[in-house]
Amino acid sequence: MKIAFIGLGNMGGPMAMNLLKAGHTLSAFDLSVEACKKFGGDGLPIAASAAEAVVDAEVVISMLPASAHVEGLFLGGAGKPGLLDSIRAGTLVIDSSTIAAATSRKVAEAAAVKGIAMIDAPVSGGTGGAIAGTLTFMVGGEVQDLERARPVLEKMGANIFHAGAAGAGQTAKICNNMLLGILMIGTSEALALGVANGLDPKVLSEIMRRSSGGNWALEKYNPMPGVMETSPASKNYAGGFGTDLMLKDLGLAQENATAVRAATPLGGLARSLYAAHSLAGHGALDFSSVLKLVQKAS
Repeated sequence: MKIAFIGLGNMGGPMAMNLLKAGHTLSAFDLSVEACKKFGGDGLPIAASAAEAVVDAEVVISMLPASAHVEGLFLGGAGKPGLLDSIRAGTLVIDSSTIAAATSRKVAEAAAVKGIAMIDAPVSGGTGGAIAGTLTFMVGGEVQDLERARPVLEKMGANIFHAGAAGAGQTAKICNNMLLGILMIGTSEALALGVANGLDPKVLSEIMRRSSGGNWALEKYNPMPGVMETSPASKNYAGGFGTDLMLKDLGLAQENATAVRAATPLGGLARSLYAAHSLAGHGALDFSSVLKLVQKAS
């Protein structure tokens, strides 16, 4: 299958590489010259532009930072044409960015007018899942479009859920990430409290992991440096899922909660804490670095 992949960041790059390894024909593009050089050096074919990448593509996949990027890419603006003008009718578009559900619906409606099928398929699983091909996809869109996408998604992920109509995948994703942000702060507070009392963070982590406090952060993504070799915390919080990206997702959750008049007090508090962490200069660090916000000074 010929696939165009737009967006080669910490998540998109490894996802594209997994499709290449699975035998698909790829044409990829990113505005970052460094990203193109990095993955091009690994054998990923790089196009000169997004419009060039989608020529004759059967499937177009995008993995971009925010709503404005997705809308700008597909719909254009400021006198620039959108990518939908370059994609042929009958093509399937899979947007794996985490954006506002309203934006997903807007772009999907514009695509449908041109005879282009589109699903929103944001992911969970972090950079480790992107590299290993074990991501979870939360899909919004028509069932038949998901079934067309399934053989492609299965090369990048281990779990695929149909959440509902267009935009439903994005809603599921912001619910998940709101909970993740809350859990990471709670896990960081508990570990910081234990360490302040002289406990070994490795021992405390294992106690909580096997007790009622067990959660994904303790299991896969420990925020305390040195406890888990593979976590960003043990790599100076480099890579992974940035604090500012978590802040964006928590913002999307609060906007959605306001729109539907849902009560999310912990989500709102988590957003404020990540905002403070970002303002303190940690926006580019992995979101688990929120531990610094609650850690006792040594």
